[in-house]
Amino acid sequence: MNQDTRKSGFSPLAREGLVDRVANLISRAIITGQLAPGERVSESVVARQLGTSRAPVREAARLLESSGLLTYAPNRGFFVRQLSADTLDDLYELRLVIESAAMRRLIRNGPGAAVDQLAAQIDELYRIAEAGPSSDTLTQVQADMQFHRLLVAASGNPKLLAVFDQIATETEFSIMIIGQLYDDPHRIAETHIPILDALRAGDEAAAVEALRFHIVVAQTMVTRKLRDLEEQGARGT
Repeated sequence: MNQDTRKSGFSPLAREGLVDRVANLISRAIITGQLAPGERVSESVVARQLGTSRAPVREAARLLESSGLLTYAPNRGFFVRQLSADTLDDLYELRLVIESAAMRRLIRNGPGAAVDQLAAQIDELYRIAEAGPSSDTLTQVQADMQFHRLLVAASGNPKLLAVFDQIATETEFSIMIIGQLYDDPHRIAETHIPILDALRAGDEAAAVEALRFHIVVAQTMVTRKLRDLEEQGARGT
């Protein structure tokens, strides 16, 4: 195994669904920190590791550029995006708009099976918390985001879901950069309960407010931690 392969963990792929799978592998490498913010993503190196041509790697990189994980510099190539606290503020503001609209639509149309689905996802969050150290941060973050994806999907508006999916990976990336939001992973599960309770009661105003509070608390914590990291970097510590 050569040095490039040991670093990334990539291994050769079959041809079917290649671009999406390449994008998923690069995405996971970014989210888990195997590819660091600001690091160049070499098409030739990734293609060699995956046993494919550069074309599907380039297409995958373009997909990740549109989702906010990569940036492109002319004549230099693709780089892992370096997120700023201001960028994250904007991201969470957009999430709040999308998810609030989804919640209003969901309650007005009737939640149907969404209540049971969201309750089951909270149970999954508790299960992951109970797993303790055997459960990695990425698993927790993805389970958290799945709760919100289920909510948006249940609204029945595919445009809202498409935008949510576009920013979901970027949200996961931002949380992975700063580490866990809560020292106790059970708190992740607990913070979703007021949202479900208000939805179950059919109280639109309470449900939107519970969702707003949940997202704004996360927004405040994430941006504060990233600003601290930015200040430490500026001081060279």
